[in-house]
Amino acid sequence: MNQLTLQWVEAGQVKTYTVAEQQSSQPSRSTRIGRDPVRCNLVLTHPTVSGLHVEIFYDPQRGGFYLRNLRDSNPPVVDRQKLTEGDVMLRQGTSIYLGQVELQVAAIATRVANTVVVPPPVATIAPAPLAEQPTASQAGSAYGLRCPRCHQISLYERLSLGCPWCGTSLAAAVSVLMVPGEK
Repeated sequence: MNQLTLQWVEAGQVKTYTVAEQQSSQPSRSTRIGRDPVRCNLVLTHPTVSGLHVEIFYDPQRGGFYLRNLRDSNPPVVDRQKLTEGDVMLRQGTSIYLGQVELQVAAIATRVANTVVVPPPVATIAPAPLAEQPTASQAGSAYGLRCPRCHQISLYERLSLGCPWCGTSLAAAVSVLMVPGEK
């Protein structure tokens, strides 16, 4: 299950809260944050936090956790940017201000979906005889994974870890031939 952990300081104590991908207690499958204990899963008592301020949800199609603003007059500030409308993807280390309360995304744990490996397409040009073809190691190249979000190329060993540049899951990454010098 995909999980996101929030961390903040309240009354001098470090608090944490874990948002799970599909919370069974919520029909909307989101975690609502604010001051109102009736409408919110995570209740923050500071008076600058709105009754119902934001919600955090996991979007499986986009492969990440997102924060959505629920207040026009008191928008959250995410990594120093006001979020007046829409939603924003959360990453480990993201800073979220709800009024004067700062929440940090302390951790994101994602599971990698099952993948199907598809062989590369068959070449339409007749290949050179085997004796003339260098192996991948002789040519200094190998296969890697192209991130579907930032298009950087990672080694296959990163498949279960995700993209080192943007954190996106490499489960849907395209296999590409890496040339010498690429990482």
